[in-house]
Parts: sequence; structure tokens; C-alpha cells
Amino acid sequence: MSEATTIDFSTLLAVFGLTSFRPGQREVIEAVLADEDCLCVMPTGGGKSLCYQLPAVARAGVTLVVSPLIALMKDQVDALLARNIKATFINSAITPAEQSERLGGLAAGRYDLVYVVPERFRSQRFLQSVGAANLRLLAVDEAHCISEWGHDFRPDYTRLGRFRAQLGNPPTIALTATATDAVRRDIVEQLALKSPRTMITGFGRPNLSYIVETPSGQARKDAALLRFLKDNPGSGIVYASTRKRCEEVAETISAGSGRRAAVYHAGMMSEDRRTAQEAFMQGRREIVVATNAFGMGIDKADVRFVIHYNMPGTIEAYYQEAGRAGRDGLPSRCLMLYSAGDRYLQEFFIESAYPAREVVATVYDYLRSLDDDPIEQTQQEIKQQLGLSIGAEGVGTCQQLLERAGALERLEPKENMAVVRIDSELPSLVDLLPRQAKAQRRVLQAIERIVGARRRETVYFHPRDLVRTCEMQPPAIARTLRELRLLAAFDYVPSFRGRAVRILDRNRRFEDLEIDFETMERRKAAEYEKLARMIRYAEARDCRQRAILRYFGDKTDKACGRCDNCSSRPAGAESSVPAAADALLLTVRKALSGVARCRERFGKRVVAQMLFGSQSTKLTRFGLDQLSTYGLLSHLLLEEVNQLIDALVGAGYLREEEVDRFRPVVKLTELGTEVMTGECGLERDLDLPDALKMKITGVRPAVGDNGDARIADPPILPAINQALLEALKQWRKEASERAKLPPHYLLTNATIDELAARRPRTNEELLQIKGIGDTKVNRFGRELLELIGRFTGSDAPNAAGHADDSARSSSGKESETSGDTLPAISPNDQSAAERPSHYWTWRLLSAGFTPSECAAIRSIGPEVVLDHALRACENGLAVDPAWVLPAETLEVLQARIGEESPSRIRPLLSELPKGVRYEEVQLYIKCRRKP
Repeated sequence: MSEATTIDFSTLLAVFGLTSFRPGQREVIEAVLADEDCLCVMPTGGGKSLCYQLPAVARAGVTLVVSPLIALMKDQVDALLARNIKATFINSAITPAEQSERLGGLAAGRYDLVYVVPERFRSQRFLQSVGAANLRLLAVDEAHCISEWGHDFRPDYTRLGRFRAQLGNPPTIALTATATDAVRRDIVEQLALKSPRTMITGFGRPNLSYIVETPSGQARKDAALLRFLKDNPGSGIVYASTRKRCEEVAETISAGSGRRAAVYHAGMMSEDRRTAQEAFMQGRREIVVATNAFGMGIDKADVRFVIHYNMPGTIEAYYQEAGRAGRDGLPSRCLMLYSAGDRYLQEFFIESAYPAREVVATVYDYLRSLDDDPIEQTQQEIKQQLGLSIGAEGVGTCQQLLERAGALERLEPKENMAVVRIDSELPSLVDLLPRQAKAQRRVLQAIERIVGARRRETVYFHPRDLVRTCEMQPPAIARTLRELRLLAAFDYVPSFRGRAVRILDRNRRFEDLEIDFETMERRKAAEYEKLARMIRYAEARDCRQRAILRYFGDKTDKACGRCDNCSSRPAGAESSVPAAADALLLTVRKALSGVARCRERFGKRVVAQMLFGSQSTKLTRFGLDQLSTYGLLSHLLLEEVNQLIDALVGAGYLREEEVDRFRPVVKLTELGTEVMTGECGLERDLDLPDALKMKITGVRPAVGDNGDARIADPPILPAINQALLEALKQWRKEASERAKLPPHYLLTNATIDELAARRPRTNEELLQIKGIGDTKVNRFGRELLELIGRFTGSDAPNAAGHADDSARSSSGKESETSGDTLPAISPNDQSAAERPSHYWTWRLLSAGFTPSECAAIRSIGPEVVLDHALRACENGLAVDPAWVLPAETLEVLQARIGEESPSRIRPLLSELPKGVRYEEVQLYIKCRRKP
């Protein structure tokens, strides 16, 4: 019988104030209790901590928790102590005496959980204490830090596998909220986990709405920020990339919105950071503006929004930070204010995190040229002294690399304390001194009492303690300590004010240091690739939640329906495979090949001329007329080739990059390369004019009188009203600025032309215009009809006559209580002008077309197909629920609803499995009631 089967989980859950497990928690806990190695990937707010905390309480022995942030340990431990759980932490935030006491308690088995940072494993005293303890479980939190492919790589994490082996390979659980498949494999390999149970509970956060706006310049960013805050009350986090920007954004929020914001960043004193965090957690400040130093482990359930004032450097970081919204499961919004400058800032961060060989050499040679010991120059002072192009943090990175290579030692400030280290196992070094060296022997004896058992560790002490113990004056103490440094096993650093470094051997040349720059370059390239993926996400036009899920390996095809792209695009714009996909794909591959053949050295217009086959002397001068791709798209007009390349840039298959100021060249993205080489098809829709798409594919989806899809010629339009056309273009310009969308994304030129020609008078007539779906009618229908009415003399739509927007709900469905339900329509009614939009969807469904085919043919979304089926049923048309509902949903509904009356719909819905919607239940009930 396994240990898990004998445990009363309900009692243990009550210890943590819980009554049930979250998805995946029980399976992980049972594996831990069975002493299996585990890799647990749960989204932020998924309850990872319980997966090791509950087993720690359930059985004897200690659980050692490795966590990356000192600042969060006390909060975790305080919460456990409040529940009478024996827990503690050991880190540099406590005094040496406290550390020694807690290490003794660890060895004696006085704790259920002990939290440590990975750097603690460097201490032999710590390893000895853990070895003496009854270690039942090693929990590695934020385990992505162990992987060089993770977004928060920390070298000390990579040594955990070795230390785990020294401890006898105890059962281990690695936990993270953000791990791609490559990172997961690296975690298992680095920790040497044995056949681990890998449990991934999913990355989907159905209550979050992801939004990206692209304001240019700080003034517009600030305006977008304040506009969002005005519309979104409640608690929220605003992330900014730099400490200075945090201060500025907080001032902007206070001045522009009247909502007071706390500030949190690593440049603040620890007490100030703690005060800011507590003010936010306790609700005294609704908003906190912070760098990415804030948030890891913050357990505040009612965060209603997370704003990224600057784009983060990786999707992992964005997902983790945005995921701090809505941990209570209620709807929450995640806004990113993306601008081109964010990219250059992130590139600066990457260069600082991975400095070039010559930069590290320059810093090292400068430091060893100084006589100071320790060297107390700040990183900013070193940067300015040497005129480096990297940031002050980059100087810190150089120092880290040099420390790992054994060239220097970095020292942290400890209230003007001095540092001593004894690297010897001799009972005492005093016997190495001559008997007449009385002052040295007296001071050394006092130092050995201070160090105690902490041999081979850096020990901080205050010089005044020696003055009192040895009864000597401070200058004599300082002189004696410098003399003791002549002993090979004794090292001493005088007290210092701030951060300091020590050069260990000033005669050691940089060329003699072992620094793996090859691995650094590989990691730097990986960081640039992650940044490229982040930029693709910010510029993408498809579902944002789906893009995140695919990044983490979830190959879902379902759109979230809530992000900005899902809600603002024309209904049905998600259809990524047009009727003649092969023809379009072939044309796209020709264009991408042209970019590759130009070796990514020319701008869009030159590439277009080459593909078109232009006789330009510029092409001849550069030899572009000799390329195999020259003239490949000569069947198109030059402007059409330009439109195609613009669409490929907009969809993320190509990107523009400035090689000189104001001289951008066009380059292939990773996705574009995959399409060109045939590794994948077109995953994203291209925003091409209808006429160009027809010219490339040779077909245009349409609906015949019998409901079949057919190849249609372009419609013969009435004469265009030129005055109305100009007015519509002006309206599009203004509306696109308000919506923060490109004008052609709001309405294409072809749609504008058709509006000016057909001059629709009702919402139903608007829906017959190519490029206008339910979403655009809901959002812009009244404005368009009022504008068109001014040129045709017709009145604006109203409830008594034409369909009124106010009779529609926010989801685009007509209100069930509006009293404006359409009369039943006979399938044989041939009055096409009077047929509503849902009738044509019903015709396709009844003819055997699938919902996705209906969506593609009619340019509407999947949700609208379901709505149209429901409306058709309500208006007397025969509808089979199997036309629209997935088989598994039908099976559930048939089993759970049976012959229940419609009054039982809502109570039953609360009992149905997650994923079954009210509209699906409603359609099933209404269809079942039809004779």
C-alpha cells in the first residue's frame, strides 16, 4: 500500500485553509509521496507550492526548498508559521549567529521545510547539516533558472545536480510556470532526475485577455496608459524596463489618473521595497510600478490587470509576469504597450548580460591596475572611466565572469564590516606564528573564535569587536591583520562602504583565465532568438493566447475569442487557409526566396523590383537581374508585388531592420524561413487586397443560390459615389487612429469601394459587404450607416425600422428581450434582400458544410456560426445540433440533460465540465424541442 493511500488529504488541506485540490495538484503530490522524481509545470497561480508543502507536513523528515529570491522567503515562511507549520529560511539576510542556529535545527530535524538560495550549497557547513538531516524531498522552485535556454538562467542552479548527487540523490521535484520543451529536457538532464513523472497542467489562462497597443513615442504611451487605467479599475501591476522609467511612470499615473502608485525596483533600499510591496499587497496602493524584480512568488489573487509599459525580452518572462493577473479566476486584462524602441532597449540588455571578450578583458586589466584593496568603485564609475558601450549591469556581468574564473572576489556591503576567510583544516593557525609575535597571535586567536566552524567561508565581522577583545587600538588591529595576510591560509579584507571587489592575483594575465566565451555566444544567440519571438508576438495578428500556447508546445487550434486580435479583426479573419492555398503558398515562397537570394541586403522596394523583373539600372548595377528569382512575379503589377511584401512583413514572415540610419533592409524571420523551405505552410493570414488575392489564387469564395460554395467573378458594382468614397476614407483614417489599427486593417480599399457603391442602409445590408462581419457591425455599424445616410438622404437605423445596434448584446447576438425577434423564414422564400445573415449560414450548414467551412466562406467567426444556428432555430428553421456542436459536447449534453426542461439549463450548466458553453446548451435544448 502506497503512502498516499493512507493519508487523509481532507485534513491536510484544512491545514492550508483549503477544501479541494486545484487541477493536477493531487497527481503531483501522490507522485511525491511515492518518492518519485517529478517535473511539475503549472501556470502562475496554479498552486505549485502546495505540491511540496503538503507532503512536507504529511510525513516526517525535512523538505529542502531551493528558491532564487531571498526577499520572498520570509513571506513564504511567515505564512507557513501562521499555520503552525515548522518552517525557516537560511540566507545572508540573517546574522551569522542565526544562520548557525538554524543549521543546527536543520541537522536536528526541528523543521518540516527549509528555504535556501542555490548559492547556499557552496557552504560545506550547510552541506554537512543537510547530510545529517532526514532529507525526504528536494524541491527546486523556478526550475527554469537551471537551464541555459531558460529566460532567467542562474549559474548556481546548474550546480544543484552535482550537490544532489553528493546528498545521495534524494527524491526531487522541479517546479516552474514557464518551460518550453527544450527547457524541460534541460531541467531533467541538469538535475539528473531518474525517470521523472512530468506533469503539465496547461498554459491556458481562459480568464485573461491579452492586448497589444503600438503607440509611437513616450507621450502616446502615457496617453494609452492613462486611457487604459481610466477604463480598468481595481488592483494592477505596471512593469517598466528600467528603474528611472518606473519612477517616471508612477508620476504619470499619479498626475494623470489620480490613482496613487507604489514604486518597486532593485535600486531601492530593502526597507523601501518591503514597504512598497506591503502597501500593494494590503490594498493601500492600488497600483505598483515595478521592474521585473517584483512579482515572483507574490500571491495576490485580485490583480485585475498587468500592464507592460515596455516589451519584455522573452515570451517566458511576459507570460510569467502577465500571469500575475486574475489568479482568482475572474476576468482580467494584460496590456502591452509596444514600440520599436523597446527592441533596442532589450538588445542593450542582452549585450550587457553577455559582454564580448574584449570588454571583459578591458574591465579586468583596469581593475588589476588599481592599487586599492578592496576596490570600491561602483559599476557605473568603472563604465564611465572606461567609456564602455554596455550598461553598468554589464560591468557587473564582467565581474561575475571574472569571479567564476578565480580572478577576483566580489564583496557585499555589511554595515562597514570587514571580511576574513581561513582556508585550512588545522585546529589553529596560531602555531604557525613565532612566539614573539604576541600581537599577531592575540588577534589571530580572536579571529578563529569568530570564524568557529565556518572554515573556507567568507565571514563578516566588525573591527570594533577585535578592539574590545584584544584591547588594542584600531590602527594596531588594522596593521596586525595586514601582517597576518602573509599566512597562505589567511585572508582579510578591510571594512568598506558599498559593493567592492578584490583582485586575487594581479600578475595573472587575462589570456590565462578560463572563461567559456563560446558558450556565452551561444546563449546570447538564444536570447536574440527569444527576443525575435517576442517581437513576432507583439506584431502578430492572430490569436495571442494561442500564440503563447504554441510557444510552450501546446498545438491548440482554438482561438481565445478575448484578445485584441480576436475581438477587433473582421469576424472569420482567423481563417488561415484560403480556397486556393497552394497557389497563394507558391507565390509567397517565390517572394521569400527573392529576399533570400538578395542576401537580405536590400529594402522592400528593390526586392519588389527584382521579383517583378524591372529594367532598372540599379538592379543591373547590383547584378540582381542575374538572380534565379528575377522576374518570378512578373505576372503581377509592381505595386501588387509591393503589397505582397508589405503583407509578408505585417504577418511576420519578413522583418525590416535598419543597417544604416533611415536605410532599412528586409530580412527573413524564422517563420518566413520555415515557409520558404517547406517546413510549414502559411500559419498567418495575409492582409492582401481582395483583387490581388483573387489574381494570385484565381478564385473567390461565394455562395450560390443552392447554398453551395462556387467560384465567383468579382461583383458588378453600381457607380461609386465619389463624395461618399472620400468621406468613408476620412472616417476610416480617424477611426483607425482611435482604434490604434492600420487603416487597411479596419476596412480595405475594396470594402470602401463597395460601401460607396452599394450604400447599405441596414446592419443586415452591411453584413453583405465583403470584409464586414458581425464584429465590425457591432463596433462601427451605426457610424457607417449614419455617414452613408448623409449622402443618400436615408435616416439612421432605428428599432422600428432597420436593425438597431442597441438591440444587440456585447457579444453580437440580438437581445432575447428586445421584442425585435425576426419572424420565421421559409427556406423557400426567394426574397434575398429580406433574408437575414443567419439564413445564409443556415443554408450552408444544411447543405453539409462544416462550421469552419461556413466561417471561411462567409468571412465570419466560429462563434458567429454557432449564434447564427441558434437564431435560425429560434426563427423556425430546422437545425440539427450535430451540424455545429462537437461530438464530445453532444455526448455530454445528451448524458447530462436528457429530458430535462429548459428551466433546468442554468443549474445544469454549472455542473457541466469546463468548456461547455451556455449557448451550446441553449442550442441543444431549442433543437430538441423542435418537432
